[in-house]
Amino acid sequence: MTPEYEAEPAQAALVFGDQLAVARQFTANLAQYGEELGLIGPLELPRLWSRHILNCGIVAPLLNGRVGDVGSGAGLPGLVLAIARPDVEFVLIEPMERRTAWLNDQVAALDLKNVTVVRDRAEDVRRDVLLDQVTARAVSALKKLIPMTAPLVRPGGELVLMKGAGAAAEIEAAAKQIRAFKLHNVEVLTLGEGILDEVTRVVRATVE
Repeated sequence: MTPEYEAEPAQAALVFGDQLAVARQFTANLAQYGEELGLIGPLELPRLWSRHILNCGIVAPLLNGRVGDVGSGAGLPGLVLAIARPDVEFVLIEPMERRTAWLNDQVAALDLKNVTVVRDRAEDVRRDVLLDQVTARAVSALKKLIPMTAPLVRPGGELVLMKGAGAAAEIEAAAKQIRAFKLHNVEVLTLGEGILDEVTRVVRATVE
């Protein structure tokens, strides 16, 4: 194992419960191969658990039904959430071949029965079966992300988009897109207070 790889925090057990062993294996796989495959930078290894795995996993209780993850990349958040919620179906949407190869390899290695990987841009994904929710992390600003994600969601479904400290400002900047795509109940949720060292912020909205 790479020496700089972050030790598993105690909070991991709270976030993943009986799925902790699977989360541990995925984190180890990402630590071993992530930099080599261009999935994560070398500076991420010392904070892999705290900044990435737990940051994603804390969102899991918000999810239900059939959930799409746009721009899955290394599997953050899609694979992490699929590990945390084996009762939820996930569709990981990623256009880059080497990243979809990684995602498929991990689905097989971790024996995840609730994941489908789709190699495509979000804008080009077939919409014959709409999703109950769509999530994304570190993909784009809301004003660009909303047009990519909202059309994938069924009426009454939700966007659950992971954002940083500027989430409220992004909502203001995306006012035009929020109106155009008929989003309602737009709110910023702060998750992990009192549990994680760094909180996770989510922009949640209902799609009309």
